[in-house]
Amino acid sequence: MRVLGQPHEFYSTLLNMIRNAQERIFISSLYIGSSEHELVGALESALDHNRSLHVYLQLDYNRSTRPGPSSTTTLLAPLLERYPDRVHVSLFRSPKLKGLMAKLVPPRFNEGWGTWHAKIYGADNNVMISGANLNKSYFTDRQDRYLHFSSEPTLANYCFGFLKTVSTFSFKVLASGPHSATPPTPVWTDSSVHPHNIEAKAATALKTFQAAHTNSRRLSSSISEDETLIMPVIQGGQFGIREEERGMSMLFKHISKAVAASTGEKPLINFTSGYFGLYDPYQELILTSGIDTRILCASPLANGFYGSSGISGRIPEGYTYLEQRFMKAVKSAGKEWRSEIGSGVHLAEWHKPDWTYHAKGIWVSPSHSSAPYLTLFGSTNLNSRSAHLDTELSFFMLTSSESVRRQLQAEQTAISAHAEPWKGAERRVRLGTKALVKVVGGML
Repeated sequence: MRVLGQPHEFYSTLLNMIRNAQERIFISSLYIGSSEHELVGALESALDHNRSLHVYLQLDYNRSTRPGPSSTTTLLAPLLERYPDRVHVSLFRSPKLKGLMAKLVPPRFNEGWGTWHAKIYGADNNVMISGANLNKSYFTDRQDRYLHFSSEPTLANYCFGFLKTVSTFSFKVLASGPHSATPPTPVWTDSSVHPHNIEAKAATALKTFQAAHTNSRRLSSSISEDETLIMPVIQGGQFGIREEERGMSMLFKHISKAVAASTGEKPLINFTSGYFGLYDPYQELILTSGIDTRILCASPLANGFYGSSGISGRIPEGYTYLEQRFMKAVKSAGKEWRSEIGSGVHLAEWHKPDWTYHAKGIWVSPSHSSAPYLTLFGSTNLNSRSAHLDTELSFFMLTSSESVRRQLQAEQTAISAHAEPWKGAERRVRLGTKALVKVVGGML
């Protein structure tokens, strides 16, 4: 396993995986940016050089079919036309938006009702798990996390099987024909269920898949020296699948016992999310557990929506409001950070000039001075949206390996190097933004 630190490493590793693929390339992302011709060219070249290679893409329906000449499906048209039997593109559409609302909500806003959010980048038996999408900023100046696993067939087969399972309740994208002026067409092929009513089918498929792959070993079980355990968790609130929530509850329960039994240094949890609207049950765990917690969020300037036009431009301000509410709750609970003893709940914000912040996850250390032994990584933003609307795949990783722990420590330290004191308490939030958050806060 290798923890990457920079966007350019993510991109170069992805390209190398594609170029060296022999049997399968399997990719899951929200979308592919309309200008990513080099990436699509790498896929085309790999298919050209290996006639037995298949490419599987699982993307979000709404994000990939935005009206206009530069959608993801338009970008993929040449691949679909040239390799119709070896390129398999599936588009997941959230069933949350249906009926009259589906007709009234403009394309730019329909993602508010949920997206396909899992980020998996695989080739043969190699997998890279990230929170990054496939767009130029994620390759250059948008910070995320990237964990690369080489020659891990069990993990690769799990991820590939997960995507194949999701494809059974997704649209299939078919080529429009040679030299067609129209983009490829998403087609619903399951006559037994309407695409707006897939909840029961998706729930059954995902639960059946997970039951077949879940190891009976528990999170709190002991592991041998130099061993690493990886536990995938699916979060699909719209399908009644809440494995991430159960995992977080188990984790806090386990660490709370360690805190109660400790007479020395206390454990430490580091949280981070580029979109800090921390899910209420997770806030409750932090405020009631007695576990020292440091949280890193994006500064307004590092928020991906900073400078956007219209309502989207208020999103960074909306997150400031959510942060203010959380810190008021911290104060009311008597959990404010006490710097003299390094205890309590601490909030900082990430800022790097001309960069945006998209990293998410947690690191758990047995003490403030020790390297992490557990991390949560993947697609979840740990917020209400991730819990209820988006479909997420994340992983708990528990390790006794000193080399893995050192990598996790280096990752967390590098990200925290751009942490600054939280200044949200000083920022003014307009009444209109507060009203907007009360209406659509669950979508943030």
